Amino acid sequence: MKQQQFALAAIRGSYRHFSEKEKKIADYVLNDPKNIIHLTINQIADELGLAESTIFRFCQRIGFKGFQAFKISLAAEVVAPLKDIHEKIEEGDSISAVTEKVFRSNIKTLEETLQIVDAEAMEQATQKLLEARKIDFYGNGGSAMVAMDGYHKFVRLGLHVSMNLDSHMQLMAASQLQSNDVAIVISHSGSTTDVLDVLRVLKEKGVTIISVTNFAKSPLSKEADIALYTVSEETDFRSEALASRIAQLSLIDALYTNLMILRGHKGKKALQDMRHAMTHKRL
Repeated sequence: MKQQQFALAAIRGSYRHFSEKEKKIADYVLNDPKNIIHLTINQIADELGLAESTIFRFCQRIGFKGFQAFKISLAAEVVAPLKDIHEKIEEGDSISAVTEKVFRSNIKTLEETLQIVDAEAMEQATQKLLEARKIDFYGNGGSAMVAMDGYHKFVRLGLHVSMNLDSHMQLMAASQLQSNDVAIVISHSGSTTDVLDVLRVLKEKGVTIISVTNFAKSPLSKEADIALYTVSEETDFRSEALASRIAQLSLIDALYTNLMILRGHKGKKALQDMRHAMTHKRL
């Protein structure tokens, strides 16, 4: 079942139990929730004259892992549904119109995901990947295709990378990882049985987990060491999981590009070696 996120409802429901400082934060959010999506925790702290830790604890009190998870949930709640005639697909639309609207929907997904990308989380993820002994990609269903694309890119870096499509093989692979390894787990909902099974094994092995998901309150995002989020909306002809794929791919692309830059000569040499190995495949 699709997991819902209600940041504003959580605030309203707990309001009478808040301290004065917490009510100050709550009032600020409730007064202009759309504005919060574009602010950092530091900016809000300065605006309210409070410590960043106070705002962070407020987010945890209402059920979120931290400020970024709260902001992702808030974005999913307040971002208006697709209303633009150029984006909302109707049954009578021509092939040309549907094509344009799909492209515009993808652009919208990318723009909204970019707004909530946590720069600090991206830096932490990049550094962990750079230091990892081994990197494993995990994903099932549509997310498996994103995981495979990630493997296809990361193997060019000259790093020890692997990916399995079969859920049983995923569990076997996860059981062989070590505490100095990194697992990139991609799941739109972050709550499917296969994802939770792999998550359990990864946690037991002490592996650093980087999640890519659309739901800030999912089991995956709560258990991940570093959580990266996408924003997507569902329409009558297109599931949000399908729409989020383009944002997931872009996050993986960003990690790959940052790693390639940081690896410098090693990254370039690995890429050149791979291109050389593939030359006989071209006519």
